[in-house]
Amino acid sequence: MEFLKFLVSRRFFKNLFLAIVITFVVVTAIFLALRIYTRHGQALAVPDLTGMTLEETDSIIMERKMHFYIADSVYNSDVPRGCVVEQNPPPEFKVKKDRTIFVTINAFNPEMVPMPNLVGVSLRQATAILKNSGLEAGRLRYQADIAVNNVLQQKLNGNVIEEGDSVVKGSRIDLTLGRGLSEDKTVAPELRGMNLIRARERITANYLNVGAIIYDGSVFDAEDSAKAKVWKQKPDYDGSRLINLGASVDIWLTTDSVKLGMNDTTGIRLPE
Repeated sequence: MEFLKFLVSRRFFKNLFLAIVITFVVVTAIFLALRIYTRHGQALAVPDLTGMTLEETDSIIMERKMHFYIADSVYNSDVPRGCVVEQNPPPEFKVKKDRTIFVTINAFNPEMVPMPNLVGVSLRQATAILKNSGLEAGRLRYQADIAVNNVLQQKLNGNVIEEGDSVVKGSRIDLTLGRGLSEDKTVAPELRGMNLIRARERITANYLNVGAIIYDGSVFDAEDSAKAKVWKQKPDYDGSRLINLGASVDIWLTTDSVKLGMNDTTGIRLPE
């Protein structure tokens, strides 16, 4: 009976009101604190650091009130030494202030690898050995020799290089190959729709050299160039037209789907 009287008393309603007010204030304070702590709605776009020096990176990162950390280093002959090659998060990704951006820089000292012996093996074997060694096949030169498409010499920058010599990882090794004692010829492969890596492999597999590599206006940065595909080549693909071994094939690359689609006049899907 006393409890029921308390439930309808002024004292009970006063305490209940105070409890509601205190609860409201505490909950509001918690939400405000979380909003401030997480900087709600204050996301910033990550700048594109690719190709920048460490000094330039530090300057632009400080302007955005962020931090950066060198997570790794690699060697890339296409990027100046000490410059940013990759970053995480990627450019334009939205992050909070004070976020750390992890970068991979191009090593100041290139990684060296031992030169394998390619003399006497076929072009296909030589290409595989170079790839496993961290190297690439460069220009192909043919000369009359009974050993058709076998490696006669391996060169770097015009100089013969011997097995075991130290070379920069990623170097392109030029190969002198035998073409037989007759004037053998080959055909220019169909390259349209391929990316640069696959196009290089196909050209080399047909005993030809990569000539000019031309990007159109749709390619602005390294990410675009990685996505770009061949939309034009010279000489054009023609299964009946023969060209000399070691001839050059020029390729044009784009990310423009209209240009790529214009080449597919047969209704056959172009290779990815």
